[in-house]
Amino acid sequence: MIKINLLINPEETTTVILDFIKTYVQNSGCNGVVLGLSGGIDSSVAALLCKKALGDKKVLCLFMPDDSTPELDIKHQELFTDKFGINCKIIEIDSIVQQIKKNYFESPGKMTISNIKARIRMTLVYAHANEMNSLVCGTSNKSEILIGYYTKYGDGGVDFQPMGDLYKTQIYQLAKHLKIPKPIISKPPSAGLWDGQTDEKELGMSYEKLDKILYGLENKLDYKKIQKITDINISDIKRICKMRKKTQHKRRTPIIPKIGIRTPGLDWRSPVQEG
Repeated sequence: MIKINLLINPEETTTVILDFIKTYVQNSGCNGVVLGLSGGIDSSVAALLCKKALGDKKVLCLFMPDDSTPELDIKHQELFTDKFGINCKIIEIDSIVQQIKKNYFESPGKMTISNIKARIRMTLVYAHANEMNSLVCGTSNKSEILIGYYTKYGDGGVDFQPMGDLYKTQIYQLAKHLKIPKPIISKPPSAGLWDGQTDEKELGMSYEKLDKILYGLENKLDYKKIQKITDINISDIKRICKMRKKTQHKRRTPIIPKIGIRTPGLDWRSPVQEG
């Protein structure tokens, strides 16, 4: 029987990702990367990996707080950038959010505003990337990607995802290896989209439990086998599987009806990376 094993070799994983970032940016002909920094563990790990792969001058981080950004995130962004000498630009986005709310909505919902914030940040990151002839680096992990726990064309709008094949619990292992400050590692994960928001509260389970379910699904185990191995309720397993199915559109390029011999995004296969 398959066992749930989410342990990684952090040193080997770091080497693979550094080589990926360096090769991908070089092949693109771009000068470097731009990424959004949140004060959380994922963006901190991504930013440090980019710096190690490309050097100080080729990495720009943007920290884009608004009125719901936790004070801890502001403090931890400073802690991280000071420790590792990361080049970071701070851009307040609250005035932009308020203008959109005032001019285009009577009473927008909480999730609508949250997605607007994420898409404003994406626009600013790409604007800086355009000016610098750089790529936009994503900061999402495998857990978030598989269940669609991100904003389409927001934090999901990037050029590459160097940590996209690492579950959230594996990001913690990598963060410890990279010596990310302990306060950032130990802080409850949160997108900071509204006051009191945390990932695990919104998901209704811990990342440890979520990753075990996703690992079982990745290995094509049925619900009962996953339940037997993990001792997680089948109702939770089914709920996560449903989230994965419902969010497939987020993980694909916009669907195209097939007309030609080979179709982009369907059967026009290209190498992922050369070099």
